Amino acid sequence: MAALTPTASAAPGQAPRRAPGGAAVRGRRRPRVWRGGVLTLAGLYFVVPLLSSFVFTVHIPNQGVSFAAYTGILSADGFVQSLLLSLGLAAATIALALLLAVPALVAVRLGAPRLRPVVEIVCMMPLVVPPIALVTGLTTVLRWGPDHLSRTPLYQTFLAVQNESFPVILVLAYTVLALPFVYRSLDAGLRAIDVPTLVEAARNCGASRFQVLWRVVLPNLRSSLAGASFLTLALVLGEYTIASLLGFRPFAVWIVSVSGSEARMSVAVSLLSLLITWALLLALSRAGTRAVAATPAPPAPSVPGKE
Repeated sequence: MAALTPTASAAPGQAPRRAPGGAAVRGRRRPRVWRGGVLTLAGLYFVVPLLSSFVFTVHIPNQGVSFAAYTGILSADGFVQSLLLSLGLAAATIALALLLAVPALVAVRLGAPRLRPVVEIVCMMPLVVPPIALVTGLTTVLRWGPDHLSRTPLYQTFLAVQNESFPVILVLAYTVLALPFVYRSLDAGLRAIDVPTLVEAARNCGASRFQVLWRVVLPNLRSSLAGASFLTLALVLGEYTIASLLGFRPFAVWIVSVSGSEARMSVAVSLLSLLITWALLLALSRAGTRAVAATPAPPAPSVPGKE
């Protein structure tokens, strides 16, 4: 009967597909024209403003093309100081955010999985609170402290966290803003590995708790740690509201302040910072892809009687 059963011939314009049994099955190709249209529109949405900004920085009416806006960036007043301040704030924010999030998430995953929703709600809360409300609360506390704690040792603490050379208060505020991004990145990394098994195996080999965290858990979270660090860096470099209202002058505030006198230079600096951020993102994605590709596949289990 199988030899007499007619088989349907493949219609022209159909691509072969594989059935679960391995047999080739013909199917109609899905049109991909709309995908190209969507990608083209998205590309124009991002590229056209960037090109317009670049033309604005190099084209001077009645003078022609000039790259003075780019050549004068390094010699601009306050550029180096503001950039170094933002990079220092970013490094401190990354260290503090990871120091708070990594042990907490690992401990919750190992010892108290029922507390995971509570930790998630606490970490995602900054997405609900606007930055203007956060900076208003910080300003109120900073004004209240010196008036009521002037005769206590905490008075010097209030002065130290507002030091203009390195405002610690910005690090604390940026850490709160970065918690949602750090949590999501680390949570995705912890979900991808079997943390209890790794920890139990390391403990059976005689490793301490610190060695387990430093030499077992963290190496398996390299991609997640890099993603959280990059998102925090991008947030600190582009944050303006909190720093401006508190009276400090990091990189984003400097760009806005210089735009009044050097509009082309401020746009040029913004373009350069955006390109640097994109380059870091591409490098991060390539590094993560290579790390995944270099990871050897686990050996297949042996089946009795098949040697």
